[in-house]
Amino acid sequence: MTNTQTDNTQQRADQVSAWSLIKPYWVSEERGIAWGLLIAIIAINMTVVWINVRLNSWSASFYNALQNKNVTEFPHLLLIFTGLAFAYILLAVYGRYLRQMLGFSWRQWLTDKYLEQWFGDKTFYRIERDRLADNPDQRISDDLQSFATSTLSLSLDLLSTLVTLVTFIMILWTLAGALTLTLGGTPIVIPGYMVWAAALYAILGSLIIQKVGHPLVSINYQQQKVEADFRFGLIRVRENAEQIAFYDGITTETAAAKSIFQRIRDNWWMIMKYTKRMTFVLSFYGQIAIIFPIMVAAPRYFAGAFTFGVLMQISSAFGTVSDSFSWFINSYSTLVEWRATVNRLREFKRVMRSTHIREETSPATERGGINLHYMSTKTLTTKSLLLALPNGTPLSRVSDVSIQPGSRWLIVGPSGSGKSTLMRTLAGLWPFGDGTIDAPVDAKLMFIPQVSYMPIGTLRAALSYPSPGDTFSDEESREVLCACNLTGYVDRLEESAHWVRSLSPGEQQRLAAARVLLHKPDFVFLDEATSALDADNELHIYNAIVECLPKAAILSVAHRESVAMFHDYKIQIERMSVEA
Repeated sequence: MTNTQTDNTQQRADQVSAWSLIKPYWVSEERGIAWGLLIAIIAINMTVVWINVRLNSWSASFYNALQNKNVTEFPHLLLIFTGLAFAYILLAVYGRYLRQMLGFSWRQWLTDKYLEQWFGDKTFYRIERDRLADNPDQRISDDLQSFATSTLSLSLDLLSTLVTLVTFIMILWTLAGALTLTLGGTPIVIPGYMVWAAALYAILGSLIIQKVGHPLVSINYQQQKVEADFRFGLIRVRENAEQIAFYDGITTETAAAKSIFQRIRDNWWMIMKYTKRMTFVLSFYGQIAIIFPIMVAAPRYFAGAFTFGVLMQISSAFGTVSDSFSWFINSYSTLVEWRATVNRLREFKRVMRSTHIREETSPATERGGINLHYMSTKTLTTKSLLLALPNGTPLSRVSDVSIQPGSRWLIVGPSGSGKSTLMRTLAGLWPFGDGTIDAPVDAKLMFIPQVSYMPIGTLRAALSYPSPGDTFSDEESREVLCACNLTGYVDRLEESAHWVRSLSPGEQQRLAAARVLLHKPDFVFLDEATSALDADNELHIYNAIVECLPKAAILSVAHRESVAMFHDYKIQIERMSVEA
């Protein structure tokens, strides 16, 4: 890839707009349901606008009847109001119901797509390995939910506001009429002067709000980040409670938690500072809006241009027009939060897109990177393999090997030379360096690290991982548990627990070995996978794997000399520079 091509590809990955986040759902396979719900919601909103127009007209008749003490007309007007109010309530309920339905449908679709992209091609691992984005869990759970509901709410409210604005501008223009002013003996006629007054009032308020509240966008973005960091830190304490208790690290952990919370406190004071200013402006704006239309319309009312009922109708129409013009002001807090959410999702989307580009263009892959080929062969081979750090610093050189089915290999080298990094490379997780790996395309490879992942759930699911829990029979599951000295768990397959907490480190390593026996892979990679076992259990586990899987190739990283007896060959790791 040339530098120009790389730059162009990187630029395309970096170009993530708000529209590119919104559009995909509305042209997806679910677009039929999405547009159907959206049209129904819009129809309800337009009907609500019509009801508001009718209520505005009704208010003139109602206040005139009160002024004229028209007892005959009064009950009829109350009946009309009852019908309109009931229809308004019904439409408001179902409008909100359908909006929630559409919002969750959108969120579910977004979540599916983001999860596929996050998990796809081990992107989640690369993001954590290279520390490309903080708290992806929050972005997928909280930010996607907020994005879908806020975008839908803001868009529909804006559409409804525009329709309301156009409708009530015509009403206000007609009712208020023109204002005639005399300046220097010259009469000046201002048609629809109440409309211009409402527009100027709202525009002035919007400019002030933007000036006062603009910093809240970045402050809200930071608040989401520090809140997620604090929550993650507390989760880490839960997950490592026993280790922290053994070390008596309570003082250190408390200080660390308080330090993170201090960042929340500092950021919250900033939010309070700017929110206080905004509240002053909004309160002042809202209170003036109560009396402002009557003040503006009063000269023509006192001149006898219209009745008291029409004055109330004008006041109501002015308030509606002013509120419509003030959509930006009324929605500013939501817009601030929406903008912060969009920025976080844009960053996350950009990171997921650019993950592969980063690897292709990193200093460690300038010579082409490590080429992992899957071929129609039963042998795993390495050639001219050089491992490097992501910044391009050479780490170690690996001797050329050809690993046949049934062979046993021990990976040896100084501490920190890159033995575990070689395991990551063979798994396709570490592209940094140079050389070639040819792997069998149809072979089953299984990598067992020193600390294996234990999903929360039934013991059967933990044992069967990464296959579904119902993949293997009870008999098969019990057999491998017994083979790995876990006979005390054979009758607990359906028991659910947090197995990382329930099992000792040695039991976890034996359970991981039982997974190997259950899945019967063609290649087994053991990275310090028996380090927590005593000598007898370690001997027992290796004997079980060798006896049960005679055709499987085994590659081990281990520091105990006793493990060497199970291996016939060695892969030499030669450290070249810094430690891994």
